[in-house]
Amino acid sequence: MDIKLSEDQTEIARQARRFCENETPMDYVRTMFSEERGFTDEIWSKMAEMGWTAMRVPEAHGGLGMELMDMAVILEEMGRAVVPGPFFSTVLLAAEVIMEAGSDSQKERYLPGIAGGETRGTLALCEPDSGADPEYIQMEARPDGEGFVLNGTKIAVSDAHVADVLVLVARTKAGNDPEDGLTLFAVNPRAEGVSVSPLPTMDGTRKLFAVEFKGLRVGQDGMLGERHRGWKPLRRALQRAQVGLCAECVGGAQKAMEIATEYAKIRIQFDQPIGSFQSIKHRCAQMYVEVESARSLLYWAAWAQDHGDDKEAALAASVAKAYCSEVNRNVTSSALQVLGGTGFSWEHDIHLYLKRAKGNEVALGDPIYHRERVMRILEG
Repeated sequence: MDIKLSEDQTEIARQARRFCENETPMDYVRTMFSEERGFTDEIWSKMAEMGWTAMRVPEAHGGLGMELMDMAVILEEMGRAVVPGPFFSTVLLAAEVIMEAGSDSQKERYLPGIAGGETRGTLALCEPDSGADPEYIQMEARPDGEGFVLNGTKIAVSDAHVADVLVLVARTKAGNDPEDGLTLFAVNPRAEGVSVSPLPTMDGTRKLFAVEFKGLRVGQDGMLGERHRGWKPLRRALQRAQVGLCAECVGGAQKAMEIATEYAKIRIQFDQPIGSFQSIKHRCAQMYVEVESARSLLYWAAWAQDHGDDKEAALAASVAKAYCSEVNRNVTSSALQVLGGTGFSWEHDIHLYLKRAKGNEVALGDPIYHRERVMRILEG
């Protein structure tokens, strides 16, 4: 395995860097932080024109059929710029599940629209009393004639307010067995029986919602994949999304490190730059070590999703998610400490990176969950 970027991937990264600098600068991020919608149609359309929404979608359904590593370099740049909006929830959550579990007709129904930027989506996974493990999922999908009736509540659903399709997982057989009883569905979030409510969050660049289902009727054509067998395709899709979050984490940590080291060069204390003090030098050096280690794990995890076997793909995703999300939180926290009081002001950008880091750390399983998952994979 060669973890270096190819020439094409390097060029993709350069284009993404330029796009984020020109189209989503910090003024845009700050404006969207407090906006209810969280993004503009203009920026979304430009992302689609860049081909980003089509990268992972197979060519047969209007996409480019590119690998996760190609997407990872874009997400790394988006994390570096704290880009807001429903890109991650659409491309790395909804689309990946549909690609894994959907029938040909379902893929043709949703994927061309996602690839072209006309359709946005998200994934409803977590429940009020649940953790990251699938055995906690208890939302009921009760058989009713030729379809199902859905009742229950999902929380921390990203970008549900602008989604055109909502992918969710519900229990069609009583119990806690994730291998037998979980079923995936694709529903219209604006259908009768669905209500979407905003949740207060630390990170205003990532809009989260509670979605309540009361007697929502879904036909057989709304079921993705096999009945009772939704966990395996969902797990594979979640692993790719976890790697996508790792890419954001690496990009955010890289930028936070750069902010801290540049400040250490120009901040004068006792007639010399604070970067000349041993404690600051050691802290900045540790940031560099952690960021480069996280990037290596990210590239391995992205490669493993497309080229490794099932065990390596699962192991790499959890190792990377545990480490990269912690590195992002550690580095952004350290950067804030280097900045001192300056970093605590609303006018400085570092707090945006720290808030995104805290959100990404717990999203799709926190480090404790993924370390336990690594242990189970190695034991198995």
